[in-house]
Amino acid sequence: MRIIALTGGIGSGKSTVAELFAELGVPIIDADVIAREQVEPRQPALTEIVNVFGNSILNADGTLNRRALRDIIFADDQARLTLEAILHPRIRQRMQALAAQQTAPYGLFVIPLLIETGQAPSYEQILVVDCDDDLRRRRVMQRDHQPAESVDAIFARQATREQRLAIASEVIHNSGDIEQLRTQVNALHRRYTQQSL
Repeated sequence: MRIIALTGGIGSGKSTVAELFAELGVPIIDADVIAREQVEPRQPALTEIVNVFGNSILNADGTLNRRALRDIIFADDQARLTLEAILHPRIRQRMQALAAQQTAPYGLFVIPLLIETGQAPSYEQILVVDCDDDLRRRRVMQRDHQPAESVDAIFARQATREQRLAIASEVIHNSGDIEQLRTQVNALHRRYTQQSL
């Protein structure tokens, strides 16, 4: 199966685009979904994370306290790199294993931090979901009920819009409504299918 990497900044609409491709029967393998699976109780990755960061990152029921871990890695770049070293190889391995089980002409790897994790050179084709930063900021504030300062802190840790556009093979513009988005997805689906045959 041919792999196309799908990326975009927070609030750009990656999940919506992925859902529209999924409706067309395209396999979607999402790094964030796999990351959540890796940190479930009794998973080796969670055990390793607790060994490094301590029990303070666990809830009473043994599940990961995401907010506690997020607070640690947002305040400490070395802690973030340590966490990435534990999780990212496992996530990549699982994504490749899932892709190997597929029979579709092409599939999408949804990788929000494609640039930030240094993975962009691994993919020949990269689809970027794009819209202006002000619109993304409003969407995230509304969706996550976050103050502007928190959203700006997330933006500061992500690649810039210009960096994402510079690596794009194709761009989906997500400043309009769902039907405009669907039109773009359908057109790309036809092209990707033809290219993959």
